[in-house]
Amino acid sequence: MKSAPAPDPEGLAISALLFIAAETETLSRFLELTGLDPGEVRAAASDKRFLLAVLDFLMADEPLLLAFAASENLTPETVVATHRKLHKAVDPAHETY
Repeated sequence: MKSAPAPDPEGLAISALLFIAAETETLSRFLELTGLDPGEVRAAASDKRFLLAVLDFLMADEPLLLAFAASENLTPETVVATHRKLHKAVDPAHETY
């Protein structure tokens, strides 16, 4: 059986952002942690470091990670591997992937 191609890290982070934004309480918590206003999110979404922060937010909340993975028809491990790939793109000198 052929496996699905790995998701694009930036695309997956955008999907995660939309998933987070769909729930007011989760979005409020995310905005509080990032220090952003809702109006700043669109501009921030073009920054790979911000997209990494979106996936970091998912990684810190296992139920949210599991729900997001299920909504994307991905395994949680695929989301984690995609997070690592984006982290490496943002910080290539970082050794622990």
